[in-house]
Amino acid sequence: MEFGYSPKVEALRTQVRSFMDTHIVPRVGAWNDEVRDGHYPVTFMEDLKALARAEGLWNLFLPSLRDSEPGTRLSNLEYAPLAEIMGRVSWASEVFNCNAPDTGNMELLHLFANEEQRSEWLAPLLNGEIRSAFAMTEPDVASSDATNIQTLISPEGDDYVINGRKWFITNAAHPNCKLFILMGKTDPNAESHRQQSMVLVPANTPGVEIVRNINIMNHHSPEGHCEVLFRNVRVSRRNLLGTEGSGFELAQARLGPGRIHHCMRSIGAAELALELMIARAGERRTFGKHLHEHGAVSDWIAKSRMEIDQARLLVLKTAWMIDEVGAKAARKEISMIKAVVPTVHTNVLDRAMQTFGAMGISPDTPLADHWTWGRALRYIDGPDEVHLRSIARLEIKNKQEALGASSTHLSQTKRF
Repeated sequence: MEFGYSPKVEALRTQVRSFMDTHIVPRVGAWNDEVRDGHYPVTFMEDLKALARAEGLWNLFLPSLRDSEPGTRLSNLEYAPLAEIMGRVSWASEVFNCNAPDTGNMELLHLFANEEQRSEWLAPLLNGEIRSAFAMTEPDVASSDATNIQTLISPEGDDYVINGRKWFITNAAHPNCKLFILMGKTDPNAESHRQQSMVLVPANTPGVEIVRNINIMNHHSPEGHCEVLFRNVRVSRRNLLGTEGSGFELAQARLGPGRIHHCMRSIGAAELALELMIARAGERRTFGKHLHEHGAVSDWIAKSRMEIDQARLLVLKTAWMIDEVGAKAARKEISMIKAVVPTVHTNVLDRAMQTFGAMGISPDTPLADHWTWGRALRYIDGPDEVHLRSIARLEIKNKQEALGASSTHLSQTKRF
């Protein structure tokens, strides 16, 4: 495993950092002001997207682009340090067309859409012309186990009729959200992992109702984490993504890269928090000493540095594995980073907030907003406990298989 950044990646890191410093960071205040005043999307977003695309900083996340599709064609390992830089500003990834959940949806469409679906939905997503949502989680069941999904996708002639309620559907409130990729059951009587399918639901289809935009930790997200009702929503059977009964498989294919992208950005948020913590600790004095001269704050800085670097190495290893052996073979590592990184994220942010005192929980720094999202990431794409359970099961299975092989080898050796 070689995690050193190649000259190509170093050049892109410099380019992304320069773009962030020149075009994004100076507009953070304007973004906050416009969103607070109800202007969303913000007036300058399309200009920034056009500039990023002109500079070749576009669709950096998708390694399998066709020649005719716009993008930079980076591996996951190459993309990781760039996503980290984007993670320093919560809305920056949209500028580069690398924002969730659109990235995961583009991956799904890229892997499983037919030519008609590619033309209608993937092309405008790759061009940054529309936004999309992924409608899986539901309020009445534990959606971390996708076999619990209750939304029905009922075949009816040449159509499907959809009935169900989804919630925490990111992007659903975005004015440019034109597509829901919805997961539901086409055959509730099939084997548990073959009941689910995915269908493409245009957002303007009759029967699709945005019930509410749910705040996260009392924090309002303008793009939305919405409760959405699907009541007798009728779409053509041509809107099926993949095949009937393949929904669980498609969900797993989507969640692997999506989880690692979140973790990449979290490293960037934690790195920013550590920088701000160090700056604050060097300028503020209490009881005759700078904050960094107090043992507690000094320990926070040291622990944060160690935790961030450990988390980054685990993320890079996982990115390397996805590139080399695929997301399915790297599922243990994906669960590991998903369980580790959000906790590192919130721990470092919490220390930085404490170092800033009251200012740390105010809008005068980005710390409280970053902490809120880090806390939400302990649920998003599966709660910590589910990932820990998956890691344990895989670890036990691997050890049992290894012990079995060793036992067989030993018994054969004893015969001679």
